[in-house]
Amino acid sequence: MPKLVTFGRRDWAPLVLCLAGLAAAPQAQAETVQPSPNATVNLINLMVKRGLISRADADGLIAQAADEAAAAARAAAAVPAGGTAVAVPAPDGTVRVQYVPEIVRKQIRDEIKNEVMAQARQDGWATPNAIPDWTQRLTITGDLRTRYEGAYFPKGNADNNTQFFDFNAINTGNPINIDGTVVAPYRNVDQDRQRMRLRARLGVLAALGEGFSAGLRVATGDSSSPVSTNQSLGGSGGNFSKYALWLDRGYLRYQPETVSDLKLTIDVGRFDNPFFATDLIWDDDLGFDGVAASARYAAGGRLSPFVTVGAFPVFNTAFNFATLNAAKFDSHDKWLYAAQGGVDWKVAPNYAVKFGVAYYYFKNVEGKLSSPCTVIDSTTACDTDATRPSFAQQGNTYFPIRNIAPIFPQLQYFGLATPFHELAVTGRLDLAHFDPVMISLDGEYVRNLAFDKKRISGKDFFNNDGADPDGAGPLVGPYEGGDTGYMARLTIGTAALEERWDWNLRFAYKRIESDAVVDGLADSDFGLGGTNLKGYLVGGNLALSRSVFAGLRWQSADSIAGGPFGADVFQADLSARF
Repeated sequence: MPKLVTFGRRDWAPLVLCLAGLAAAPQAQAETVQPSPNATVNLINLMVKRGLISRADADGLIAQAADEAAAAARAAAAVPAGGTAVAVPAPDGTVRVQYVPEIVRKQIRDEIKNEVMAQARQDGWATPNAIPDWTQRLTITGDLRTRYEGAYFPKGNADNNTQFFDFNAINTGNPINIDGTVVAPYRNVDQDRQRMRLRARLGVLAALGEGFSAGLRVATGDSSSPVSTNQSLGGSGGNFSKYALWLDRGYLRYQPETVSDLKLTIDVGRFDNPFFATDLIWDDDLGFDGVAASARYAAGGRLSPFVTVGAFPVFNTAFNFATLNAAKFDSHDKWLYAAQGGVDWKVAPNYAVKFGVAYYYFKNVEGKLSSPCTVIDSTTACDTDATRPSFAQQGNTYFPIRNIAPIFPQLQYFGLATPFHELAVTGRLDLAHFDPVMISLDGEYVRNLAFDKKRISGKDFFNNDGADPDGAGPLVGPYEGGDTGYMARLTIGTAALEERWDWNLRFAYKRIESDAVVDGLADSDFGLGGTNLKGYLVGGNLALSRSVFAGLRWQSADSIAGGPFGADVFQADLSARF
């Protein structure tokens, strides 16, 4: 019969002390064996759990410990008062081992330490002053810009007439009566204005693991305009009234690990412009709602092709449209479907080219003439009222969209006179030969492939007409709108404003005809925003520190079609980022 190996009780002391810390700490999981009030039994069970001894050996050790405890109790009871205890011999056939091997004790200590520390990190009680782990996954971003802006109108701008209707104010308010004398909102085209403006944005980026992340950003703004986050100081009621914050970004992003040099990005929600473009078509502040996916192949060579596709809801019909009608009207939801392909080409160590071709297909963005509509007053709704733009700037051609019998008040809303299917070519050349001074030349060309001049001329369009040959009024001149836009821009200076005294200078020329792009989404600064403009820009920026910048910009623009109009805009900025 094999001999049973036992441990003396006095030799358990170091191990029992090691277990004291474990007993005081929370356990990661429940034990499979019920704990015992005897520390020796608990230690033997832990050794079984760690795989140091078998269950059978453990049962033998526990049985022997119980026998020894009983024998010790009997011996203690047999000692006379004031006498000396008599040792009780071990049972025949056993060998007493007076120590635990050092390698076993070290292994037990390490395993206990690792288990306790893992539990401590999970519960956060080991380092009570440490920053919680979730804060390490968040990044706070933000920027602040203060601006003085002057808008100046040269002499010779046309008197206010139908050329300068404020179509956005009309379409977002009450319809106007175009029968006889028109009482309508007009744009300012002759009174200079100065204002101080503020832009403040604060964002949070969260790393969610497994390639997922999320972003949120709030921003200032006079209104919910999609193309501006500027807040005019003294506006919104004046008298130091508080200013509103808007949800400017909110998205979920998925970027899986790069596979075979292919990098994929998918955005859902409201996010930055995912396309390679200039401000000829899209304002710099514009956020895109919907879903976009981008893929880039970078094999380590000179060429890196990329592709981006997306679907974006531009307008969703109100659920109860029309509110005051018992019978509701059909939906006129508007969408943008877009795709772009291009390539980054590292021509040489100091020369790089980026080139892209995009197609932007707007669905249902144009206005539609209603079915015969009986209009009693401004509360009456017609079935195509939802086809009018929910936001506009200036420049696109508009026509009345209500089919009202002549016997009723001609209370009208206005829709875009053409569909928009835009083909855009964008390019940029970067020259780093004079490092640290960088020279960049970028440009863009766009054409609205859905534009049909004859079709628009056949409509009762309200703007972008030429001079009246018969002197009969502003509505009978020939249509002069166009479908093309282009720009070229030269930037000289440091590649990025990262250190104090970094600088850049910029010069640009831009021409954007009336119906080349949707005016509500174009640059909001050039010519005070929109299309049907041509002119130039000069400006520059200087870093006052790593995070504070000053900038000056002058933009001069004139109208292309319609009555004469010009606007010069001066901007002086002081900005900070963090």
